[in-house]
Amino acid sequence: MVVEMQLIRHATMVISINGQQLLLDPMLGPTGSMSAVAGVRNTKDNPLVPLPVELSELTHPAAILLTHTHRDHFDAAAMEVLPFTIPLFCQPNDVEKLGAAGFSQLLPVEESQVWQGITIHRTGGQHGTGDIGQSMGPVSGFVLEAAGEPRLYITGDTIWCSEVEAALACFQPDIVICFAGEARFSSGDPITMGREDIDHICRRVPRARLIVVHMEAWNHCGLSRQELQEYLQENGLADRVQVPADGDKLIFER
Repeated sequence: MVVEMQLIRHATMVISINGQQLLLDPMLGPTGSMSAVAGVRNTKDNPLVPLPVELSELTHPAAILLTHTHRDHFDAAAMEVLPFTIPLFCQPNDVEKLGAAGFSQLLPVEESQVWQGITIHRTGGQHGTGDIGQSMGPVSGFVLEAAGEPRLYITGDTIWCSEVEAALACFQPDIVICFAGEARFSSGDPITMGREDIDHICRRVPRARLIVVHMEAWNHCGLSRQELQEYLQENGLADRVQVPADGDKLIFER
């Protein structure tokens, strides 16, 4: 059996596992429909790139999987077009906000849940360092498991930290989806993964395949695909790490 996935843009993906189609972190608004993050070099409004598929292809998944509710992961457009009755897996901290938005089938993941033969584990992370990391609020990652299929770890918006290291050690994933882009504000350290963070993951789980997303679609993500690919080549990691373009489809067998 296989896990299939398609990168839409940024963190938005369609993941097909155990016969179910999950929509990850839907950010569905048109190009330039949201204001830019202030104080960074790129001043263009967000998102920077269009959807690579028709919006209608994304509005009826079996369920939504939401790492957190920042607007680049769940925007107003997604709230408008996705059915309020769709099963929505989220972190417990986001239940009140999502319920107030009208979603009625909320499935907060405290530690783990089983749904349609898929076990969903929630993992932790750090969305930056110091005061900035604290102000960004709680974020989560998820591990997806189904019998006979590759084990998939979605890091969520985090830097390399003890929570990520613990998730890798505990679950030993076959596939890791890394939210990268080295996003940062006008001051402070990055709030999502960069080159060295991805290197750390490669070293901790040497048999895993890495899929790097969360790039080139939001104005404060400074790390480009080309820069990352050059780093991977220079450090002997290019054969283990894929950096898909928006719209690319990937298939993995266990």
